[in-house]
Amino acid sequence: MAARALFSAPPALYAIPPLSSLASRAHRILLSNHFHVGPLSFSSTRRRCHHRACTDDSKGSTNFDSFVLTTPLYYVNAPPHMGSAYTTIAADAIARFQRLLGKKVIFVTGTDEHGEKIASAAEANNKSPKEHCDVISQAYRTLWSDLQIEYNEFIRTTDLKHETVVNEFYARVLDSGDIYRADYEGLYCVNCEEYKDEKELTENKCCPVHLKPCLLRKEDNYFFALSKYQSKLEELLTNNPEFVKPSFRLNEVQGWIKSGLRDFSISRASVEWGIPVPNDTKQTIYVWFDALLGYISALLEDGEKPNLQKAVSSGWPASLHLIGKDILRFHAVYWPAMLMSAGLDVPKMVFGHGFLTKDGLKMGKSLGNTLEPTDLVNRFGADAVRYFFLREVEFGNDGDYSEERFINIVNAHLANTIGNLLNRTLGLLKKNCESTLLFDSIEAAEGNGFKDTVEKSVEMARYHYENLAFSSACESVLDIGNAGNLYIDEHAPWSCFKKGGEIAEMAAKDLVVILEALRIMAVALSPVAPSLCARIYAQLGFTEDQFKSITWADTKWGRLQAGQQMMDPKPIFAKIEIKTEEELKEASPKAVKGPKKGSRTQGLVEA
Repeated sequence: MAARALFSAPPALYAIPPLSSLASRAHRILLSNHFHVGPLSFSSTRRRCHHRACTDDSKGSTNFDSFVLTTPLYYVNAPPHMGSAYTTIAADAIARFQRLLGKKVIFVTGTDEHGEKIASAAEANNKSPKEHCDVISQAYRTLWSDLQIEYNEFIRTTDLKHETVVNEFYARVLDSGDIYRADYEGLYCVNCEEYKDEKELTENKCCPVHLKPCLLRKEDNYFFALSKYQSKLEELLTNNPEFVKPSFRLNEVQGWIKSGLRDFSISRASVEWGIPVPNDTKQTIYVWFDALLGYISALLEDGEKPNLQKAVSSGWPASLHLIGKDILRFHAVYWPAMLMSAGLDVPKMVFGHGFLTKDGLKMGKSLGNTLEPTDLVNRFGADAVRYFFLREVEFGNDGDYSEERFINIVNAHLANTIGNLLNRTLGLLKKNCESTLLFDSIEAAEGNGFKDTVEKSVEMARYHYENLAFSSACESVLDIGNAGNLYIDEHAPWSCFKKGGEIAEMAAKDLVVILEALRIMAVALSPVAPSLCARIYAQLGFTEDQFKSITWADTKWGRLQAGQQMMDPKPIFAKIEIKTEEELKEASPKAVKGPKKGSRTQGLVEA
């Protein structure tokens, strides 16, 4: 009801000029040859898809206006699942938003391909480790394409340039006096690929993540002197509380550090599949010491001679590491200490999001309730999948998937609130104005409080995007759609057109106002549902190139011009029909089979 007070006076209050004046105006505009939809404001250097979204020289220095964003490098012991998809969808939304702001984005993702579990998974599938990695790494690339993920760099830890960077980094840490050799005996979780403190374990001495017994192992390994950086890490978190987000994750990290840091092993004598320790081919570098450096090696151009300093000068430090909460310790404790040892800057922020469950339960094969992202995309489309998880889950907290909730949300928001509003408005425009705008959007909105409603919602959406509050950002954009539907219901343009004269003229203005609001919605929601928003832009008479060139400045009111020709209305999002279990089984493709999933892939997936 609050939105009603912002609307202009009802149509009945307007004076009524002759109907001929409206018809004459429409005729003049339709015959005009001067109309042209010019390009929207944009940076001509913006690139899309799996290429850099910045100019070629933008990575030569860390002083450019850049935004370097990373997902975890996903562990290839198994095909990608919904947890890793969720992280990457969120990262892509962030990257798209930052591009809208004009930032030169370097969006890094990739695969972590070394370690004991990889070798075991490959053996179980009668493949060499490299063959296994090639298959699963490609599965990630394919899924990212299906989900409309537009990354800039895809790094594999089996890439030669990565090994070069790891070796140089190791040498720096060694020169700092922070690597030493020692015997170690402890409880080891194979799935986590890390030693566990006894106080971390369950009462039955099991890993708290996998609930499986940890193995007692004794090895002669190389260690990193993490304890040396206790005070420096404490100082980092005290002086930079934004380093770990959300704030309750910062509290976790501070608790770990306060309890006392212990040096950790950075090599394995029992693992052959990995990067050899320099000057000791009997040991391989621990997968986490190896994989974290992928964030830096990814910054190197393909084909250039790799070295650590060149990689660092190409965009480090990262603006944001986006991760699941299960790998927070590695990114917020181990990684900054390693970087300090090597004399490099720490990332600006580490954000640890929550886990996903299904129908309130942890997902696992034993429960028969795994959620396959490929299946979801095939059934519902990328826009629906992206929108649901970003709108429904409060980013940072745990979230739940329910198919009934999924269908209800995307039908109500995408098909009804947005889709129906566009369809009915274009339908009225076609019937009464030959699909042509009779007024500029600025002229149409004069004295109209609805424009203020849109501008306030856009301002809130930007604020929420900047704070990674995707759910609230979506809600702010949807507020425009809800207000638009209320506006058109109250103003009833279908009735006003029948009355003719000035009332009909005001009805024509109302349609322009709603269509301009829909155009602004398409810009503001494009980080979340890019294809849906592209279809909205197309129906509003813009070209594909014009949509690709949008910036956040295009959320400003006033882009639609008199004389602009709209397309015929057609659904931009087909309403999802709820099917029976039998129909779902027949329609659903078989899930990709692979080895068992483990902790180093993101999300709550039972190993």
